Amino acid sequence: MLDAGAILVGPGIIQRERRSSLGPARRQRRVAAGCRDGQHRGAEDQAGVQGGAEERGGGRYQLEIKIPETYPFNPPKVRFITKIWHPNISSVTGAICLDILKDQWAAAMTLRTVLLSLQALLAAAEPDDPQDAVVANQYKQNPEMFKQTARLWAHVYAGAPVSSPEYTKKIENLCAMGFDRNAVIVALSSKSWDVETATELLLSN
Repeated sequence: MLDAGAILVGPGIIQRERRSSLGPARRQRRVAAGCRDGQHRGAEDQAGVQGGAEERGGGRYQLEIKIPETYPFNPPKVRFITKIWHPNISSVTGAICLDILKDQWAAAMTLRTVLLSLQALLAAAEPDDPQDAVVANQYKQNPEMFKQTARLWAHVYAGAPVSSPEYTKKIENLCAMGFDRNAVIVALSSKSWDVETATELLLSN
């Protein structure tokens, strides 16, 4: 279920952990300056998870993982690179609201712990502790609309096979007016797929 390549930088514990956490799939490497001497001075890598909930089934989500010099005593910094519609993940920046990435981190935890926790978060959101208030409100107030919106984002940004024809048509109609596609998706998603209010938002930006 994990889609990322092991990145062999830094001391043996980091190398072994990444092999077990990220698996043998394709590599993507972006190592921060200072690692050429063989010592781990912080690294910035990419990994991935697959969507676990029904509305994200088949989607593949790319993550950015930054490992600080103080690891494992401090947590890695992780964010979603792939856009996602989820109460605990910012639809704008990809920032994640997850306790083990903040004050509940323990030195015994590993990157594998983080990736498994993220997969669990994708499968079961925590709307009462949101990172994205707009998404969380939709999740609680209109669960069916949330599912359809999340499914469309998974289709557009994460390669999931299923999407909503109705929502897709609204996107295409606004794009035909000359608006940016990503901006249209965000506007419609945040305005409950009401074309009029979404258009007003687009015109105001």
